[in-house]
Amino acid sequence: MWAEDMSAAYDEYLVPAVFRPYADDLASRVARHRPGVVLELAAGTGVLTQTMRARLPGTRITATDLNLAMVEVGSAKVPSATWRQADAVQLPFGDASVDLVACQFGVMFFPDRPAAYAEVARVLRPGGYFVFNCWGPLATHDVEAAVMAALAEIFPDDPPSFLARVPHGYGVDTVAADLTAARFGDLRVETVELNCTARSAGDLARGYCRGTPLRPEIETRGDLDATTRAVASALERRFGPGPVVGRMSALVVSADIGSRES
Repeated sequence: MWAEDMSAAYDEYLVPAVFRPYADDLASRVARHRPGVVLELAAGTGVLTQTMRARLPGTRITATDLNLAMVEVGSAKVPSATWRQADAVQLPFGDASVDLVACQFGVMFFPDRPAAYAEVARVLRPGGYFVFNCWGPLATHDVEAAVMAALAEIFPDDPPSFLARVPHGYGVDTVAADLTAARFGDLRVETVELNCTARSAGDLARGYCRGTPLRPEIETRGDLDATTRAVASALERRFGPGPVVGRMSALVVSADIGSRES
């Protein structure tokens, strides 16, 4: 479960460096469809919500997340959206009630993706779209690969595996199979490469060690503060002192409910 301080660390250190660039990209894609009603899943602290609101001032946006701590931070940051705690596998919304469903780096966390996608299909109106992104292979994300390498050195007998196992563990073939199982059509997948840009290696170390599910994995193996410092040192050796710039890659996916058989 995300705690309040985890959400704050995520929002302060990772959102500007890692998630905002892709939120800008995804929001521009959502805006092209000119939806009147948008449902956002796994909204986190609201970076995509905020960028969609800026591009679609007249659109009704409902942002949801399973974790209440995220909802509380996000609703304070983007109060012009409606915020609700919701499970993507059991959406509390009516059939055919939204024009577009968006999700920024959240589908990898769904425990049953075909079931969640079936729920997305249920709430979409005919002709509606599901637009989301998910991370590419770990090797295509310079910073996160470096974080994992550092943790493997710190805990050689049992390194934390969250980043490789979950965010970077959802490949294009599985994405397509899951959407097909939920009877989506007109599937389009594009690889988008952008840069992660952070103020410092220390900021990134604090973000990943304290603001992601790496935190409980670290805490069960050793001292969180010492590990954060060690990861910061490793990142500084890799990227140098001062601002950090690294490449990152994501899959951007669009699927059309209008092509689904009834």
